[in-house]
Amino acid sequence: MHDTAQPLIEAHALSAGYGTQPVVRDLDLEVRPGEVVALLGPNGAGKTTTLRALSGDLAPMGGEVRWLGDPRRAPLHRRARQGLAYVCERAVFTQLDTADNLRVGRVPTRHALDLFPELEKRLNTGAGMLSGGEQQMLSLARALGRAPKLLLADELSLGLAPLVVDRLLRAVREAADRGLGALLVEQHVRKVLDIADRVYVLHRGRITMTGTPSELRGDLAAIESSYLAEKSGAERARAEKPGAAMTRADKTLAEKTTATTD
Repeated sequence: MHDTAQPLIEAHALSAGYGTQPVVRDLDLEVRPGEVVALLGPNGAGKTTTLRALSGDLAPMGGEVRWLGDPRRAPLHRRARQGLAYVCERAVFTQLDTADNLRVGRVPTRHALDLFPELEKRLNTGAGMLSGGEQQMLSLARALGRAPKLLLADELSLGLAPLVVDRLLRAVREAADRGLGALLVEQHVRKVLDIADRVYVLHRGRITMTGTPSELRGDLAAIESSYLAEKSGAERARAEKPGAAMTRADKTLAEKTTATTD
């Protein structure tokens, strides 16, 4: 982590939401080059809204977002051209094969395979036929393969096998060690704390805790219990939908991942 580097992105007193109803209020955070920052909190806390407002996908209701030091508002596509990558759940073109997904994203195949060798045998397979873990590897490869300055990632690990989650998070950590800044919304609290440099905890639209993983480990039980206490029916339904549980294909992928990392 580069403490003296200028933040890639900063939020000051940020409020954002939908219609006239704010979801997040008076939020302050920043991400610098070379650091992984975790944004934690229960379902409905405002994590996705925060990422959308930071990326330019959602206009703030109040406060300020500075991207590369510039406070002017800009849409997501413009910030993407300037080095911001925004990854949400399995963001792939399901009608294209894996190789074409990489070509459309202007990502050299070799770069993607260096990140995730598991994809090599799936290059000619339609992305819609990939397992959830493979789709998320492809999504992350499309983002990291363009060498962005900043990665915003929303629930990389949702419904995936633990070993696949480890692969995804390790790829982010390695990219950060090369200078990437990353802000991760993540449900696997303990796993993301293993790779994060700093943590923000969001509760009911406000930052309630911030610090390093070592500073917050004593509050792990409270953080995790808040996830369980506020798990909504909508979140439960999402967890139970087809493909959210670890599929047979993901079990196979996890076994391959184990073989790759042994």
